[in-house]
Amino acid sequence: MLLRNNIPLTYIFGKIKKELLFVIGYSVGIVVLYENFHVTRISIPVAVPALLGTIISLLLAFRSNQAYDRWWEARILWGAIVNDSRTLSRQILSFVENPYGLDEIEEFKARFIKRQIAWCYALSQSLRGFNARKGLEEYLHPDEIAFIKKRKNVTATILELHAMDLKKALQEGWINKYQQIEIDKTITGLCNHMGGSERIKNTVFPVTYSKYINMSIHLFIVLLPFGLIEYFGYMEVPLVVAIAAFFLLVEKMAVHLQDPFENKPTDTPTTTICRTIERDLCQMLNDNKIYEDKPQTELAPVGSYYIL
Repeated sequence: MLLRNNIPLTYIFGKIKKELLFVIGYSVGIVVLYENFHVTRISIPVAVPALLGTIISLLLAFRSNQAYDRWWEARILWGAIVNDSRTLSRQILSFVENPYGLDEIEEFKARFIKRQIAWCYALSQSLRGFNARKGLEEYLHPDEIAFIKKRKNVTATILELHAMDLKKALQEGWINKYQQIEIDKTITGLCNHMGGSERIKNTVFPVTYSKYINMSIHLFIVLLPFGLIEYFGYMEVPLVVAIAAFFLLVEKMAVHLQDPFENKPTDTPTTTICRTIERDLCQMLNDNKIYEDKPQTELAPVGSYYIL
Protein backbone atom coordinates (compact mmCIF):
# COMPACT_ATOMS: atom_id res chain seq x y z
CA MET A 1 0.00 0.00 0.00
CA LEU A 2 1.16 3.57 -0.64
CA LEU A 3 2.97 4.87 2.43
CA ARG A 4 3.53 8.50 1.52
CA ASN A 5 0.83 11.05 2.27
CA ASN A 6 1.66 13.49 -0.54
CA ILE A 7 1.54 11.65 -3.86
CA PRO A 8 3.27 13.68 -6.61
CA LEU A 9 1.53 14.45 -9.87
CA THR A 10 4.24 12.56 -11.76
CA TYR A 11 3.08 9.33 -10.12
CA ILE A 12 -0.61 10.05 -10.68
CA PHE A 13 -0.40 11.08 -14.33
CA GLY A 14 2.27 8.47 -15.03
CA LYS A 15 -0.55 5.91 -15.03
CA ILE A 16 -2.16 7.57 -18.06
CA LYS A 17 0.93 9.06 -19.72
CA LYS A 18 0.46 7.29 -23.07
CA GLU A 19 -3.23 8.12 -23.23
CA LEU A 20 -2.58 11.81 -22.49
CA LEU A 21 0.10 12.02 -25.18
CA PHE A 22 -2.41 10.65 -27.68
CA VAL A 23 -5.10 13.11 -26.52
CA ILE A 24 -2.71 16.07 -26.85
CA GLY A 25 -1.63 15.08 -30.35
CA TYR A 26 -5.17 14.33 -31.44
CA SER A 27 -6.57 17.62 -30.08
CA VAL A 28 -3.80 19.68 -31.65
CA GLY A 29 -4.47 17.99 -34.99
CA ILE A 30 -8.17 18.88 -34.82
CA VAL A 31 -7.39 22.52 -33.95
CA VAL A 32 -4.87 22.86 -36.76
CA LEU A 33 -7.38 21.53 -39.28
CA TYR A 34 -10.07 23.93 -38.04
CA GLU A 35 -8.02 27.10 -37.54
CA ASN A 36 -5.22 26.83 -40.12
CA PHE A 37 -6.82 24.84 -42.93
CA HIS A 38 -10.35 26.14 -42.29
CA VAL A 39 -11.93 22.70 -42.24
CA THR A 40 -14.97 23.99 -40.39
CA ARG A 41 -17.48 21.26 -41.19
CA ILE A 42 -15.89 18.94 -38.61
CA SER A 43 -17.65 20.78 -35.78
CA ILE A 44 -20.52 18.94 -34.04
CA PRO A 45 -23.03 20.11 -31.39
CA VAL A 46 -21.46 20.10 -27.95
CA ALA A 47 -24.55 18.31 -26.65
CA VAL A 48 -23.39 15.08 -28.31
CA PRO A 49 -20.21 14.55 -26.23
CA ALA A 50 -21.95 16.13 -23.23
CA LEU A 51 -24.72 13.51 -23.29
CA LEU A 52 -22.21 10.71 -23.75
CA GLY A 53 -20.07 12.10 -20.92
CA THR A 54 -23.06 12.13 -18.58
CA ILE A 55 -23.82 8.48 -19.30
CA ILE A 56 -20.17 7.50 -18.82
CA SER A 57 -20.07 9.40 -15.51
CA LEU A 58 -22.93 7.30 -14.18
CA LEU A 59 -21.26 4.09 -15.34
CA LEU A 60 -17.92 5.11 -13.82
CA ALA A 61 -19.60 5.99 -10.52
CA PHE A 62 -21.15 2.52 -10.36
CA ARG A 63 -17.86 0.90 -11.37
CA SER A 64 -15.89 2.84 -8.75
CA ASN A 65 -18.38 1.97 -6.02
CA GLN A 66 -18.19 -1.72 -6.86
CA ALA A 67 -14.39 -1.65 -6.92
CA TYR A 68 -14.23 0.18 -3.59
CA ASP A 69 -16.67 -2.29 -2.06
CA ARG A 70 -14.28 -5.14 -2.99
CA TRP A 71 -11.33 -3.27 -1.49
CA TRP A 72 -13.23 -2.37 1.67
CA GLU A 73 -14.51 -5.93 2.13
CA ALA A 74 -10.92 -7.17 1.91
CA ARG A 75 -9.92 -4.70 4.60
CA ILE A 76 -12.82 -5.76 6.82
CA LEU A 77 -11.83 -9.42 6.44
CA TRP A 78 -8.26 -8.69 7.46
CA GLY A 79 -9.45 -6.58 10.37
CA ALA A 80 -11.44 -9.62 11.51
CA ILE A 81 -8.31 -11.77 11.11
CA VAL A 82 -6.50 -9.43 13.51
CA ASN A 83 -9.28 -9.72 16.08
CA ASP A 84 -9.65 -13.49 15.80
CA SER A 85 -5.89 -14.02 15.97
CA ARG A 86 -5.77 -12.08 19.25
CA THR A 87 -8.84 -13.94 20.51
CA LEU A 88 -7.35 -17.32 19.64
CA SER A 89 -4.12 -16.53 21.47
CA ARG A 90 -5.98 -15.25 24.51
CA GLN A 91 -8.11 -18.38 24.61
CA ILE A 92 -5.07 -20.65 24.37
CA LEU A 93 -3.25 -18.78 27.12
CA SER A 94 -6.23 -18.56 29.47
CA PHE A 95 -8.06 -21.84 28.79
CA VAL A 96 -5.15 -24.29 28.77
CA GLU A 97 -4.52 -25.38 32.34
CA ASN A 98 -0.98 -25.87 33.63
CA PRO A 99 -1.20 -26.07 37.44
CA TYR A 100 2.15 -27.84 37.78
CA GLY A 101 4.09 -25.67 35.35
CA LEU A 102 4.83 -28.48 32.91
CA ASP A 103 7.17 -27.55 30.07
CA GLU A 104 5.12 -29.61 27.62
CA ILE A 105 2.05 -27.47 28.13
CA GLU A 106 4.00 -24.23 27.88
CA GLU A 107 5.57 -25.46 24.66
CA PHE A 108 2.09 -26.33 23.41
CA LYS A 109 0.90 -22.76 23.99
CA ALA A 110 3.94 -21.22 22.35
CA ARG A 111 3.71 -23.57 19.36
CA PHE A 112 0.01 -22.82 18.88
CA ILE A 113 0.44 -19.04 18.98
CA LYS A 114 3.51 -18.99 16.72
CA ARG A 115 1.66 -21.21 14.29
CA GLN A 116 -1.11 -18.60 14.12
CA ILE A 117 1.49 -15.96 13.21
CA ALA A 118 2.74 -18.27 10.47
CA TRP A 119 -0.82 -18.71 9.19
CA CYS A 120 -1.27 -14.94 8.79
CA TYR A 121 1.95 -14.55 6.81
CA ALA A 122 1.18 -17.61 4.70
CA LEU A 123 -2.27 -16.26 3.83
CA SER A 124 -0.82 -12.87 2.90
CA GLN A 125 1.78 -14.46 0.66
CA SER A 126 -0.65 -16.84 -1.04
CA LEU A 127 -3.18 -14.09 -1.78
CA ARG A 128 -0.48 -12.06 -3.49
CA GLY A 129 0.64 -15.02 -5.56
CA PHE A 130 3.92 -15.61 -3.72
CA ASN A 131 5.30 -18.76 -2.12
CA ALA A 132 3.17 -19.31 0.99
CA ARG A 133 5.84 -21.57 2.56
CA LYS A 134 8.56 -18.93 2.53
CA GLY A 135 9.72 -17.90 6.01
CA LEU A 136 7.50 -20.32 7.93
CA GLU A 137 10.53 -22.13 9.39
CA GLU A 138 10.89 -19.25 11.83
CA TYR A 139 7.55 -20.01 13.45
CA LEU A 140 6.82 -23.69 12.90
CA HIS A 141 8.31 -26.90 14.28
CA PRO A 142 10.25 -29.04 11.74
CA ASP A 143 7.58 -31.74 12.02
CA GLU A 144 4.92 -29.20 11.10
CA ILE A 145 6.99 -28.00 8.14
CA ALA A 146 7.30 -31.59 6.93
CA PHE A 147 3.54 -32.07 7.29
CA ILE A 148 2.78 -28.87 5.35
CA LYS A 149 5.06 -29.89 2.49
CA LYS A 150 2.76 -32.83 1.80
CA ARG A 151 -0.21 -30.53 1.20
CA LYS A 152 -0.94 -28.00 -1.51
CA ASN A 153 -3.02 -25.52 0.50
CA VAL A 154 -0.65 -24.22 3.17
CA THR A 155 -3.12 -22.05 5.07
CA ALA A 156 -5.78 -24.76 5.29
CA THR A 157 -3.12 -27.22 6.49
CA ILE A 158 -2.03 -24.85 9.27
CA LEU A 159 -5.63 -24.62 10.46
CA GLU A 160 -5.75 -28.40 10.36
CA LEU A 161 -2.70 -28.48 12.65
CA HIS A 162 -4.58 -26.11 14.97
CA ALA A 163 -7.47 -28.58 15.08
CA MET A 164 -5.16 -31.53 15.72
CA ASP A 165 -3.49 -29.76 18.64
CA LEU A 166 -6.88 -28.72 19.98
CA LYS A 167 -8.02 -32.34 19.94
CA LYS A 168 -4.85 -33.37 21.76
CA ALA A 169 -5.40 -30.70 24.42
CA LEU A 170 -8.91 -32.03 25.01
CA GLN A 171 -7.70 -35.62 25.26
CA GLU A 172 -4.91 -34.68 27.66
CA GLY A 173 -7.35 -32.81 29.87
CA TRP A 174 -5.68 -29.44 29.39
CA ILE A 175 -9.02 -27.94 28.31
CA ASN A 176 -12.62 -29.04 28.79
CA LYS A 177 -15.19 -29.69 26.10
CA TYR A 178 -16.80 -26.26 26.34
CA GLN A 179 -13.46 -24.53 26.00
CA GLN A 180 -12.64 -26.71 23.01
CA ILE A 181 -15.90 -25.63 21.34
CA GLU A 182 -15.12 -21.94 21.88
CA ILE A 183 -11.60 -22.22 20.48
CA ASP A 184 -12.92 -24.22 17.53
CA LYS A 185 -15.41 -21.42 16.78
CA THR A 186 -12.52 -18.96 16.58
CA ILE A 187 -10.61 -21.25 14.22
CA THR A 188 -13.76 -21.59 12.10
CA GLY A 189 -13.98 -17.79 11.96
CA LEU A 190 -10.39 -17.64 10.68
CA CYS A 191 -11.28 -20.21 8.03
CA ASN A 192 -14.27 -18.09 6.96
CA HIS A 193 -12.11 -14.98 6.67
CA MET A 194 -9.60 -16.92 4.60
CA GLY A 195 -12.40 -18.11 2.31
CA GLY A 196 -13.72 -14.58 1.94
CA SER A 197 -10.30 -13.28 0.96
CA GLU A 198 -9.84 -16.09 -1.55
CA ARG A 199 -13.28 -15.36 -2.99
CA ILE A 200 -12.27 -11.74 -3.68
CA LYS A 201 -8.94 -12.87 -5.08
CA ASN A 202 -10.42 -15.48 -7.42
CA THR A 203 -13.57 -13.62 -8.52
CA VAL A 204 -12.67 -11.65 -11.62
CA PHE A 205 -14.45 -8.35 -12.17
CA PRO A 206 -16.62 -8.73 -15.34
CA VAL A 207 -14.24 -8.15 -18.24
CA THR A 208 -16.98 -7.17 -20.69
CA TYR A 209 -18.26 -4.44 -18.36
CA SER A 210 -14.74 -2.99 -18.03
CA LYS A 211 -14.19 -3.20 -21.78
CA TYR A 212 -17.44 -1.44 -22.63
CA ILE A 213 -16.69 1.44 -20.27
CA ASN A 214 -13.17 1.77 -21.66
CA MET A 215 -14.49 1.87 -25.24
CA SER A 216 -17.12 4.45 -24.25
CA ILE A 217 -14.49 6.69 -22.64
CA HIS A 218 -12.31 6.57 -25.75
CA LEU A 219 -15.30 7.36 -27.97
CA PHE A 220 -16.12 10.32 -25.73
CA ILE A 221 -12.53 11.60 -25.94
CA VAL A 222 -12.55 11.24 -29.73
CA LEU A 223 -15.79 13.26 -30.07
CA LEU A 224 -14.99 15.93 -27.45
CA PRO A 225 -12.62 18.10 -29.58
CA PHE A 226 -15.22 18.31 -32.36
CA GLY A 227 -17.78 19.65 -29.89
CA LEU A 228 -15.50 22.27 -28.30
CA ILE A 229 -13.51 23.48 -31.31
CA GLU A 230 -16.13 26.03 -32.40
CA TYR A 231 -16.21 27.75 -28.99
CA PHE A 232 -12.63 27.59 -27.70
CA GLY A 233 -10.24 27.32 -30.64
CA TYR A 234 -6.71 26.55 -29.48
CA MET A 235 -7.84 26.71 -25.86
CA GLU A 236 -9.72 23.48 -26.43
CA VAL A 237 -6.45 21.50 -26.18
CA PRO A 238 -5.85 21.98 -22.41
CA LEU A 239 -9.59 21.69 -21.80
CA VAL A 240 -9.86 18.37 -23.63
CA VAL A 241 -6.72 17.07 -21.90
CA ALA A 242 -8.09 18.02 -18.46
CA ILE A 243 -11.48 16.39 -19.08
CA ALA A 244 -9.91 13.28 -20.60
CA ALA A 245 -7.45 12.98 -17.70
CA PHE A 246 -10.32 13.07 -15.20
CA PHE A 247 -12.23 10.25 -16.88
CA LEU A 248 -9.10 8.14 -17.44
CA LEU A 249 -7.88 8.56 -13.85
CA VAL A 250 -11.25 7.56 -12.39
CA GLU A 251 -11.23 4.47 -14.57
CA LYS A 252 -7.65 3.59 -13.52
CA MET A 253 -8.56 4.06 -9.87
CA ALA A 254 -11.44 1.61 -10.20
CA VAL A 255 -9.23 -0.93 -11.98
CA HIS A 256 -6.62 -0.79 -9.21
CA LEU A 257 -9.09 -0.92 -6.33
CA GLN A 258 -11.02 -3.90 -7.69
CA ASP A 259 -8.08 -6.26 -7.02
CA PRO A 260 -6.90 -5.68 -3.42
CA PHE A 261 -4.50 -8.66 -3.34
CA GLU A 262 -2.42 -8.09 -6.48
CA ASN A 263 0.72 -6.61 -4.85
CA LYS A 264 -0.07 -3.12 -6.10
CA PRO A 265 0.26 0.24 -4.31
CA THR A 266 -3.51 0.21 -3.71
CA ASP A 267 -3.43 -3.24 -2.06
CA THR A 268 -4.84 -4.08 1.33
CA PRO A 269 -1.70 -3.74 3.52
CA THR A 270 -1.60 -7.39 4.56
CA THR A 271 2.12 -7.42 5.44
CA THR A 272 1.68 -4.51 7.85
CA ILE A 273 -1.36 -6.21 9.37
CA CYS A 274 0.66 -9.42 9.81
CA ARG A 275 3.35 -7.39 11.56
CA THR A 276 0.74 -6.02 13.94
CA ILE A 277 -0.58 -9.51 14.65
CA GLU A 278 2.95 -10.83 15.25
CA ARG A 279 3.77 -8.00 17.64
CA ASP A 280 0.59 -8.43 19.68
CA LEU A 281 0.74 -12.22 19.85
CA CYS A 282 4.41 -12.23 20.83
CA GLN A 283 3.67 -9.75 23.60
CA MET A 284 0.81 -11.93 24.82
CA LEU A 285 3.21 -14.84 24.84
CA ASN A 286 5.82 -12.71 26.65
CA ASP A 287 8.26 -13.57 23.88
CA ASN A 288 9.31 -10.42 22.04
CA LYS A 289 12.47 -11.94 20.62
CA ILE A 290 10.84 -13.04 17.37
CA TYR A 291 9.45 -9.58 16.70
CA GLU A 292 12.50 -7.58 17.81
CA ASP A 293 15.03 -9.63 15.88
CA LYS A 294 13.24 -9.08 12.57
CA PRO A 295 13.48 -5.86 10.53
CA GLN A 296 10.42 -3.75 11.14
CA THR A 297 9.64 -3.32 7.46
CA GLU A 298 9.89 -5.64 4.52
CA LEU A 299 9.08 -3.37 1.64
CA ALA A 300 8.67 -4.12 -2.01
CA PRO A 301 9.59 -0.94 -3.97
CA VAL A 302 7.13 0.38 -6.51
CA GLY A 303 8.76 3.42 -8.11
CA SER A 304 9.30 5.88 -5.29
CA TYR A 305 6.73 4.10 -3.12
CA TYR A 306 6.50 0.88 -1.21
CA ILE A 307 4.04 -1.94 -0.73
CA LEU A 308 3.46 -3.37 2.72
